[in-house]
Amino acid sequence: MAVSEATAKRRVTATDVAAVAGVSRATVGFVLNRTRGQTISEGTRERVLEAALRLGYRPNSAAQALASGRSRIVLFVLPDWPVEYSFRIYLDEASRVLDEAGYSLVTYTRRPHGETRPLWELLTPDSVFGFTSFSPDEIASMRGCGIRRIFPDPARQEPLDLSLAVSAGPRLQVEHLYEHGRRQLAYAAFADPLPSSLVQARHDAARERAHSLDLPPVDIRYIDYRDGSADDAVRAWHGAGVTGVVAFNDDVAAAVVSAAIRIGIRIPDDLAVIGHDDSPIATMFVPALSTVRFDTATLGRGFAEYAINQTEGRPLPDWRPPVSAILVRREST
Repeated sequence: MAVSEATAKRRVTATDVAAVAGVSRATVGFVLNRTRGQTISEGTRERVLEAALRLGYRPNSAAQALASGRSRIVLFVLPDWPVEYSFRIYLDEASRVLDEAGYSLVTYTRRPHGETRPLWELLTPDSVFGFTSFSPDEIASMRGCGIRRIFPDPARQEPLDLSLAVSAGPRLQVEHLYEHGRRQLAYAAFADPLPSSLVQARHDAARERAHSLDLPPVDIRYIDYRDGSADDAVRAWHGAGVTGVVAFNDDVAAAVVSAAIRIGIRIPDDLAVIGHDDSPIATMFVPALSTVRFDTATLGRGFAEYAINQTEGRPLPDWRPPVSAILVRREST
């Protein structure tokens, strides 16, 4: 059957596909939804798929969600942190595992003073996950949208414990420099306007570890590789006797090392620098950057499996995420 002009001007429906394929509307639904337990011949299935392709049929996700009570969307509410290399791997792996299970992972960054409507009000996801506990107003908003699976569980108010994941890397950075005889340390980061951000959390962890080793306070200095402030920081550190720099990530470490080389300070003889994340720049940079690394792909898979089990109300697998940081020794230390 030819595609009519009227059909071409409006949204194609499953009824249109059924008419072109010469089958019932129910058969179209069984084929396109891959419904199990149906005895549909291969010829009929191919005829339905060919008709859907020729008509340009796209499923109405809103109607499907209304009919099934499920959107197949998992919403992950992120803190207002920079999405670095390692976290992108985490999200990519989580998205892949969820996709294989038939879910779409949607991320949403919650801004402290945002003016837009929360994304859960627009998507009505099957479940919402957050790194930190949601406020009573946010929970009420989700409940009002019909969302029942919210994690951390608002009844228990137990947020995902990120303390070890945040602190393990900076602690290992400080320990590595200490083991190499560096006793005066500094912390370097790119400018970040958010006082409660990941930058501050990592700096606090580094400072606490240095204190436990009886080292002088590890002060933070914000630099910008574009305006010469990295050069100024390195000069100031050198003059103050700083011999080791803990960098927020590998990009910051590269900025510090390049500034040191530019002004004639030897790496690592005069100044040892260690990054965080083991991103590609750490190996491509000369000298190669010492850094710390997490198995973020495994962490991402673990989160996805947790999300699937919680969303579907199944028992959680017996699994513990690997949160230990791994030291990667290279030329910068």
